[in-house]
Amino acid sequence: MDDTPKPNKIKTVRPETLEFIILYNQLKGKAFMGNAQLAEALGFNSPSSITEIVKSRQNIDPEKLRIFKEKYRDFITGKKQATTTENNTVNKTEEGIPMYEISATASGVEVYNDINDSMPVGRMNFPGIEDCDFALPVWGHSMYPYLENGCWVALKVIHDKKILPGEVYYIEWGEYRMYKRLLAGDNPDEVIAHSDNTTEMIGNRLKYAPFSIKIADIKKLCLVKDIHKKHNH
Repeated sequence: MDDTPKPNKIKTVRPETLEFIILYNQLKGKAFMGNAQLAEALGFNSPSSITEIVKSRQNIDPEKLRIFKEKYRDFITGKKQATTTENNTVNKTEEGIPMYEISATASGVEVYNDINDSMPVGRMNFPGIEDCDFALPVWGHSMYPYLENGCWVALKVIHDKKILPGEVYYIEWGEYRMYKRLLAGDNPDEVIAHSDNTTEMIGNRLKYAPFSIKIADIKKLCLVKDIHKKHNH
């Protein structure tokens, strides 16, 4: 029997990393709008460095934490929190919501990557979307005719994951992101992801067949609030 001690593969997360993650979650959307902006402020080469620290618990360089705390000192102490909240409300009303460009795979399903790692390509602003959080384009044809390939939609994040059966949502699930009409599932802890396009077939099967998703497995849930369709000229 081999009694040789096995190497300890458990990652040790240092206190400064945990402190950064806590402050990151508190200040996101107040002191900075996304990982791209924060990475530039802290001198990281890529926004993915922030993602690795926050999501994968990659230890942060103590010097980066010092810069972070120094740069956003007033936000951490609360001196700028009220002012920033007011400014964000004004900016959101005047400038609209950020638009993020993402590209689809050949199958029309977008492989997951963190939107926070991207910079907005523009802003969407028209009546009825004041309470929305951001806008994304539509890719593929699974939700045609309700959502056409290439149109933009305004999305509202549903933090409590309360789903209204029959409504269309943008979801981040597993390693993918997609638009689906969510229907009540057979079990209360799951929903049916339904595609409006029921005309395209592969052999004798639906190309976009419905499938079940456990609500707990949905990483992000956003209600489609408004649609800006392409104009044909």
